[in-house]
Parts: sequence; C-alpha cells; structure tokens
Amino acid sequence: MNELIDVLSLRIAKHIKSVVPDHPASVAVLKHALAITLNVVFITGLTLAVSAFTGRTSEVLIIMAAFAFLRQMTGGLHLKSGMGCVAISTILFTGLSFIELNYNWTIGVTLVSMLLILIYAPAGIERQTRIPPRYFPLLRSGAFIAVGFNLWIANPFIAISIFVQAISLINLRR
Repeated sequence: MNELIDVLSLRIAKHIKSVVPDHPASVAVLKHALAITLNVVFITGLTLAVSAFTGRTSEVLIIMAAFAFLRQMTGGLHLKSGMGCVAISTILFTGLSFIELNYNWTIGVTLVSMLLILIYAPAGIERQTRIPPRYFPLLRSGAFIAVGFNLWIANPFIAISIFVQAISLINLRR
C-alpha cells in the first residue's frame, strides 16, 4: 500500500512536470524532494498542533530546532516509512518536552552526547549529502563544538534533544 507522503509527493511532482514540462528535474527527482519537504512539514505541523494542546510549544520548538540542527551535521537513523517518521518524530518531540532535567543532569547528558558524537558521527550520511567524505571529520568537530555550547547555555531541552539525536548515531550493525 502506498503511503500518504509518497502519493502526495508523486501527485505534486506529476503536476509540476505537466505545468512545466521543460523543468530539468525528472518526476522521480521532484517526488523525492517533495517527499522530504512534506515529511518536514507534517512533522513540524503535527508536533506544533499537539504542543498547542499540551502547552509545551516553546519547549517543542527548542527540541525540534536542536534536533534538526545537529542532525544536519551528524546524520543518524532513518525510518523506512515517511509516515512512520512523522508519527515517531511527533511522539518523540512531544514526549521530550515533558522531561525535566536539573542542572547536573543537563550537563551530564550534554557530555555523554559529545562523547557519542566523537565516536559515531557522522553516521549514515554518505548517500544523503553532497559533502565529500574527506570533510566528515569537520562535520564531527562542528557538531562536537555546537553541542559543547550547551555546557555554557545549560538548556535541559537542548540537552535531551541532542542526546536522543546522538543515540540515533549508534548503529550496532556496523
């Protein structure tokens, strides 16, 4: 069964190609780009809608921003289903917004995240980036430094978000 994101992205890609037949991108390329965009839109929209009901919108915004920022530099686990990703991400971001860490836990979780980044980052980005592998150590260093800023900021929601993202780097099958 086709899932919603695939169906919508294909329909929009075909429409774009019918309106602009000379567009250099193929339907498959457009569909892929649209699927990524729809995935982000659905995750963001659904998570913000849920956070409006839970009263944790500012926390969710911090969590999503930290997660997305770090994910761009480090990669991590990807789910095979777009709608599965939407569901898991929405539940994850919403759930994380209810975790309360004190100062010591915030610093400890940040330090563990930094260690995980040094060991595992970047992970699984080889076929998802145009950045040559020779620059991957720079991505790791940049992520390490960026996460290190939370030792100074000591934001518990940044800490828990980067921790979950850092855990997603671990691939036991490697």
